[in-house]
Amino acid sequence: MSMTIFNLQLIKKKLLNDPYYRMQSAQEIAIAAQLGIKIDVNQASVDDWLRLPGISIHQARSLVELSAAGVPFYSIEDIAAALGMPAQRLKPLEPVLRFCYYDESEIIQQINPNTATIEQLTQLPHVDVSIAQAIVQNRLLSGSYRNLADFQFRLSIPGQITAKLMHYLRF
Repeated sequence: MSMTIFNLQLIKKKLLNDPYYRMQSAQEIAIAAQLGIKIDVNQASVDDWLRLPGISIHQARSLVELSAAGVPFYSIEDIAAALGMPAQRLKPLEPVLRFCYYDESEIIQQINPNTATIEQLTQLPHVDVSIAQAIVQNRLLSGSYRNLADFQFRLSIPGQITAKLMHYLRF
């Protein structure tokens, strides 16, 4: 089934503007690849994995947990093995997957501020005990942080500090 020009433009707009848009077909994967959309499999979030058709929340969480534990994915076959499925089933996703390799010394251990303890937060650069306590206290009073922008707004963190912290936080 071919897409009309209107539908094609609508899909392109969704892919470019909605980071949570879940692709529905191999045709949408191809459009995303043409637009330069890539998912770094070794640093992908649950939301990144959920953009792909056929990936369940449980599979996405499993892949993220494995990556966080230091398991690198070098190919589509590695992802298939981790999920216990045939690689052929995942082949259609390859155009938007990027397999980047990181030197162990370059890997930044990310922390989820919605679950981290004060002790874990103080391991981050620019976070002392008072800031870590404020992060946890605000979380307990106002609920989980939705994303980096919500985190910065609620804690009134200057932009320069947020820019330094954003590589260490995962929501």
